Amino acid sequence: MSELQTMATMPQQEMDWLSLAESLGKEFAARDIEADETDLFVADNIAKLRSNGFISAGVPIELGGGGASHADLCAVLQILGRYCSSTALAFSMHTHQVMVATWRWRNQNAPVDGLLKRVATEQIVLLSSGGSDWLQSGGTAVKAEGGFLVNARKVFASGAPAANLLITSAIYQDPEIGATVLHFAVPMNAQGVTIEPTWQAMGMRGTGSHDVVLSDVFVPDAAVTLRRVPGKWHPIFHIIAMIAFPLIYAVYVGVAAAARDRVMQLAMKRRTDEHLCYMVGGLENEMMAANLALGQMISIAATSQPGFDTTNQVMTGRTLVAKAALNVLDLAMEIAGGSAFYRKLGLEKLFRDVQGVRYHPLREEAQRKLSGQLALRWDLSAL
Repeated sequence: MSELQTMATMPQQEMDWLSLAESLGKEFAARDIEADETDLFVADNIAKLRSNGFISAGVPIELGGGGASHADLCAVLQILGRYCSSTALAFSMHTHQVMVATWRWRNQNAPVDGLLKRVATEQIVLLSSGGSDWLQSGGTAVKAEGGFLVNARKVFASGAPAANLLITSAIYQDPEIGATVLHFAVPMNAQGVTIEPTWQAMGMRGTGSHDVVLSDVFVPDAAVTLRRVPGKWHPIFHIIAMIAFPLIYAVYVGVAAAARDRVMQLAMKRRTDEHLCYMVGGLENEMMAANLALGQMISIAATSQPGFDTTNQVMTGRTLVAKAALNVLDLAMEIAGGSAFYRKLGLEKLFRDVQGVRYHPLREEAQRKLSGQLALRWDLSAL
């Protein structure tokens, strides 16, 4: 029996996911620098996560998965983020789709059990284009016999080289109701699907966040799972906001924690003075702020129902985590002084990696606008 088949039949509900993530993280750290220096995708790390059951960790036990909770997987991603930023971020893009489907299966009786069973039995990796598509979507879907022909370029597709199934969308010009976003899944080995290796970035260089190009890809009618108006909030996005963003932002809190730990080792070797204490105290404040904001995001996901109020709270947390994580790295660089500029210390890599925290939706301007609209009790029915 293969290793993957063995993992699929293990009593995964008894696994200590956090300890296993810690153990694997230490192994991944050795590959982290190589991935950063060469722009190579962290394929071996994703394969290791797969062979250890993490691909299906969030699938309910009833459907053959590991039954790990949303909070546990946030903790897993935070741990992995401390050891290998790229592995953690790429894995979060698969994990959040599994957990969104799990939430829908448990709370809405949504017909996603087939997808979740495939994740559990086949250990397939899901790929998202959601961050770059978001409410508006992109690409075109043209009606064809039995389905649609889709042409699109999906950017920032983190984890693309390891993915089996792309969860994406495109715009169909419906002759009766006008522009309509179609949501569907496409096998990565389908005819017309290619990966264009564009990922040469400032940070998170090992995530394999390449462009996925769809050229006349046939999508059957039965594969379309959702139709919606482009640019407008749909209930599915409130679920995504509630479930996905605590997972994604846990990665960046892990990156910040890695920087904090690294610079503290350096600071403790120096002669103590008031200025150093002042800066280290500020670092501790920002680290606490990041952890508190993330903890609140996780708590909201566990106790709330999707909707504008919940989305607002989670996205506010997203802004606060981003600010705190960026501040942690700024202060770590200041505390380290000129030595932070040397690659061998590792801070400059963490500094570059954490910059990705800026670019996931909702970016601060959009988040503040939504928060203000809710605070002023504007009518959000048109959004």
